[in-house]
Amino acid sequence: MQRQHGLTLLELLVVLAIIGFAMAGVSLSLRDSNQTQLEREAQRLIALLEAARAQSRTSGVAVVWQPTPEGFAIRSPLATRTEAWLTAGTQAVVSTAVASPNTATANLVVLGPEPILAPTRITLNVTSANNTPSTPTLRIGTDGLQPFKVVP
Repeated sequence: MQRQHGLTLLELLVVLAIIGFAMAGVSLSLRDSNQTQLEREAQRLIALLEAARAQSRTSGVAVVWQPTPEGFAIRSPLATRTEAWLTAGTQAVVSTAVASPNTATANLVVLGPEPILAPTRITLNVTSANNTPSTPTLRIGTDGLQPFKVVP
């Protein structure tokens, strides 16, 4: 009797099932955490704020950044641009060192053509499905003269 060389169908299916389980485990472990998602949002927001600040300085007109429930809007007399957050459930709250008597302008950042802004902090967080804020929060800000950056 001659012995057959190669794999049986059952052995091949077992090997494929093991590879499938290993790939599923690896892909689940590589999912972005809330902190990583916030860091990505913060870096994107910093780049957009600095670009809007440069646009304001070159055009001579103020640019306003304002968070919305779905994302944020960048408004100027020349154009309005709306962007969605990269991660659903991201929220932003603006706090400035200068208290605004007008509550309608409390949650926005004015990037004027002047080289100095009011010191500003933007706090980012991601809410979960049941609308409770998750533990990680991230703050970006400027002292008014330096560029926006992640602050402790």
